[in-house]
Order: sequence, then structure tokens, then C-alpha cells
Amino acid sequence: MNQSIYLKPGREKSILLRHPWIFSGAIARTDGTPEPGETVVVRSATGEGIAKAAYSPHSSIRARVWSFDPLEEIDAAFLHRKLIQAIELRNILGLSAESNAFRLVYGESDGIPGVVVDQYGDVLALQLLSTGAEAWRDSIVTSLIELTGAKCIIERSDVDVRELEGLAQRKGIIYGNSPEVVHLIEENGLLFPVDVLGGQKTGFYLDQRRNRQRVRALAHGRKVLNCFSYSCGFSVYSLAGKAEQVLSVDSSSDALKLGGLALSANGIDMAKHEFIEADVFQALRKFRDSRQTFDMIILDPPKFAPTVAQAERATRGYKDINLLAFKLLRPHGLLVTFSCSGGISADLFQKIVTGAALDAGVDAKIVETLNQAPDHPVALNFPEGAYLKGLICIVG
Repeated sequence: MNQSIYLKPGREKSILLRHPWIFSGAIARTDGTPEPGETVVVRSATGEGIAKAAYSPHSSIRARVWSFDPLEEIDAAFLHRKLIQAIELRNILGLSAESNAFRLVYGESDGIPGVVVDQYGDVLALQLLSTGAEAWRDSIVTSLIELTGAKCIIERSDVDVRELEGLAQRKGIIYGNSPEVVHLIEENGLLFPVDVLGGQKTGFYLDQRRNRQRVRALAHGRKVLNCFSYSCGFSVYSLAGKAEQVLSVDSSSDALKLGGLALSANGIDMAKHEFIEADVFQALRKFRDSRQTFDMIILDPPKFAPTVAQAERATRGYKDINLLAFKLLRPHGLLVTFSCSGGISADLFQKIVTGAALDAGVDAKIVETLNQAPDHPVALNFPEGAYLKGLICIVG
């Protein structure tokens, strides 16, 4: 029989609005001592059952809701149904026409808190980010094998957020044979090598797929600077869009090696491309000091602020790189700038970029806003699912 958590008076409002997170401060008391990941009944202050959730005793998010029906059974069959729904959504969206790689399951946005699955052809990358997801690991893997026919499943639960849940990081092959170290995927007619086992995130930035295509359409005849380039996705798209020249800057030699493979796989003229292994902040200052200029600059930095508490420090980092980029743009140049930090809201990001333009002394306008690809849907009851923010700005 499920144990229960009782909410403080008035704290059931977010649950009734179907937000899936219950913070420790909202809980008045716990019935018994539920184990990490154990399913508990969520009750209002008056004792009325209002949801079922996975309990996480070490996290500030003390419980994550599986179902807003307090009578629903949370078992392997429940998880199986949820996975079917997530996969069917991607089929409805027709994503296979764009790529054979996309996000198959997106945690809370798909009603499966803490579970992320990325598909790279016949290889799946699985992340389990919460105690609830961890508790159902075997059932989730069994269902994914049955539903997708994957030849290999690699676990990429090697992320810091697991430590907040009291979980150790974990990475490795959990089903099938080891894929090639570099697994080729296809996206919008282009080929990209993915290091599913050792690469950043789960190997590739799937959320930028549509934004890469937009850059391709804007790159014709331009000199492009791609900062934080990782495996050079934006660089390949720029050159496919007939950019005049592209410079890719990243601090990781391994990332740039993947970029070289991507350029080769697409038969791109290497005379039009240059790799720069350097810290982006330092590289931008060197470009400024040497008076180099560009027609398009892409800023796709890593997560500077995973939480709101880190937003102040992150704000300075975003301000610095955008200010330097504005100074390096030629008249009518384009800045394509992103933040993937959950702690930075879209409004705050726009204010940061606005301040950078003012300090750089340039007249700039937003001509387009960008966000994550549709395989990263945002549930209306979970706005936190919208993390990727992008702006295309043009300077006068």
C-alpha cells in the first residue's frame, strides 16, 4: 500500500493546476518513511488524495508527480503506456522527414518525470535524472526495446542533477552491442558524427535542429564565426548554405575532431573553414584587438546558469560574449545568440543582449526569436520545459 505525503494548507493549488513538482517546503508531514523513488499518494491538508508521485528524500523537489489521478496504479504497464504516447507524438510530428535522430522522450513534458531518451538511428541514449526514474529503470529499458527495436541502448546518466537526487552518476551500454565510437546520423540531408557514449549531452545538440536550418538559409556569401562550436553543426549548415568562410571556435580538441569528421562526411571544401581551439572569451577579445570582423556570429554557449541562484554570475558571462560579438559584426551583420540555461528567462536573456548592444555602441534589432525543436515539447502545465532561448539580431 502506498504511503502518503500531506501538503500544507493552500499548497495543493499547483498540483490542481497540474504542475508536477512538489518542493520540500510545501510538505507538512510524511506518512511513514518512503524509500527513494517509492510511489506516494499526495494528499491535501484535509487528507484528500490528489495525485501519485515519486518520492525523493534528498532533493529540494521532494516529489515528482506520475499521475494526477490518486487512484491510478503506477507500475510497469503505466510507464509502458506513457512511453507509447511519447513515441506516438514524435510520429505525429513527422520528425523522421527531417532526421533519423531526435528526442524520443522529454521527461516531465511527456508526463514521465526524470526520463530522457534520445534516438540516434538504431541507438538510444537514456538519461534517468530522478529517483522515480531510477526506481523503474529495468521496466523502462524493457519497454524501449519492445517499442523501438533499438539495437543498442546507452545510459548517459552522467549528469550533475543526479547528485541533487542522492544518486551517483552512471554511464555505459545497458543493452545490445557497442555502436561505433562515432555513429553517423542524417539531418536535413547532411551527415553528422555522434559520440553517443562520450560526447556532450547525449552526443549531439538535437534541440538546435531547426535553428541550424535557419542559419543555413541566412549564411549565403557571409563570413561566419561559430563560437562554442562543439561538433560544428552550425558550421556545416553555414557552409551547406554557401557561406564564404566559416571559423569554428571551441576549447575542446575532441569536439573539433568530431567537427572535422562532419566536414569530411559532407564533402565540404576545407579551404573555406578554419578550426580554432581556444577559450571563446579570449578568442573574441583577440578578434577585437586585431580588428577582425564578420557577417554572422553564432553564440551557442554551454549552460551558464542551471538554476536561478546562479543567474547573476551567468548574466555577466552572457553579457561579455554578446558585447564582444556585437563589436565584431560588420554593418548589417547578424548575431545568432542562445541561452540554454534554465535559470535565465527569455525576458532576462533579451535584456542581457539589449545591454550588450548598448555597451557595444551599436544599433541592433531583433528580427527573429528561436527556441528548441518540437521533439522537445513544452507541456502547458510545465513551463520549465522551455529552456532554449535564441535571438537573431541585425546591426545597423
